[in-house]
Amino acid sequence: MAEGYAHSILPKSAFEVRSAGIETHGLNPRAVKVMAEDGVDISNQTSDLIDMDYFKNADLIITLCGDSKDKCPTIPKGVVHDHWNLQDPAQAIGSDQDILSEFRKTRDIIKKKILEINSQHD
Repeated sequence: MAEGYAHSILPKSAFEVRSAGIETHGLNPRAVKVMAEDGVDISNQTSDLIDMDYFKNADLIITLCGDSKDKCPTIPKGVVHDHWNLQDPAQAIGSDQDILSEFRKTRDIIKKKILEINSQHD
């Protein structure tokens, strides 16, 4: 979701956006659904592992969810790191509507944070 908003909100002339994780799980259909509700198509995104060469040369690294901070490779010196301690909506339990509600909450937090990055860039 963060990659989708970053691509749709941040200026391509100033940001090269990539998303990766410490594990690959595929694209979550609920994430695709709630992003589409907000007009962002993430259906062609992929679940990729961290490319350590790219990671080492990044200017800004944002980690999401608690386990990514614990398991993430060491952030290289000189790289700005921001950790967004979000609950992973894929771990939500309950009815389909309950789970979608968690995805929407996470989506909205991510969108707000991406908009903040954009406003700091202006």
